[in-house]
Amino acid sequence: MAKKLVIYLVAEPETPELALILVNAARVAEMLGVSRASAGEMLKRLEAEGLVERGEQKEAILTPEGAERARRVVRKHRIIERLLTDFMGYTAAEAHVHADDLGDTFSDDMIERINVRLDRPDRCPHGWPISTELEQSENEGLVALAELEVGRNGSIVRLAEHDGDLLHWFYDEGLVPGSKVAVVSAQPAAGQLTIALDGSERAISERAADGIYVRAA
Repeated sequence: MAKKLVIYLVAEPETPELALILVNAARVAEMLGVSRASAGEMLKRLEAEGLVERGEQKEAILTPEGAERARRVVRKHRIIERLLTDFMGYTAAEAHVHADDLGDTFSDDMIERINVRLDRPDRCPHGWPISTELEQSENEGLVALAELEVGRNGSIVRLAEHDGDLLHWFYDEGLVPGSKVAVVSAQPAAGQLTIALDGSERAISERAADGIYVRAA
């Protein structure tokens, strides 16, 4: 689970630099669906391993060693996802779940061989770059669908992975990387948006829209 936490510490587009990621136990609990006590224990474990340090507000900040470990973990996770979808027939949503479990199964050499056999893919099935450096440089051009202005169009680039049920829902609804979307109207009081997708309009919660990253047209 601590390895899974490291993945999510770097999997948020608004983060400008891996070494400056800030989270607290409440945020970790929300991301991983665990109690705050469990989240606090995970952070303590990572701190003891020298992967995170505490800031002035007790937030967790990735150390340089933690940032480098995170890069390797994230890259391995995304390559395994592509193996599962491209060669083993898993859906994109299923691949994310299984990749979490398989990360420690493959050595670094195996991952490099898999990457070559996959013809060095650019992205995981959910649109995240295999290269974390590309991910960080690309972040400035992306915005959450929930923040896209009414009347604006955009192309879906990435889907948030921290909530497995929500990830499945994205795919069930056709909200996948490469799809064109437009914000038709916003209903802040109801916490939802009306969007246009594939020629039809539908309502989507702000929470779901926060997990869809688009490039505005």
